[in-house]
Amino acid sequence: MNLATSAKRLAGLGHEHRLELFQLLVQAGDDGMTVGELQAVTGRPASTLAFHLRELVAADLVTQQKEGRMVRCRANYQALDEVLQFVKQDCCKGVTLPVFGAK
Repeated sequence: MNLATSAKRLAGLGHEHRLELFQLLVQAGDDGMTVGELQAVTGRPASTLAFHLRELVAADLVTQQKEGRMVRCRANYQALDEVLQFVKQDCCKGVTLPVFGAK
């Protein structure tokens, strides 16, 4: 994982509506939820829901699968694990600071 991909995924979660949607999909597990179910739980208008789901899909945090007339959404756990691992990869190793004024 690189810095740009990690930043895109974290930005995807950087809005309270998107974070709420992602949390619901994580809670739903492997079955995920349809867009209609997400709308029923959140009470958000379909256009608002579609906008935020597009952002999560673009960040590769959510996958969507067409099932007849319905669209099922699922959390991409691997993408979440990758971004969290990226953030924690050098935890507590310390930072080497440049020495200013050294000759």
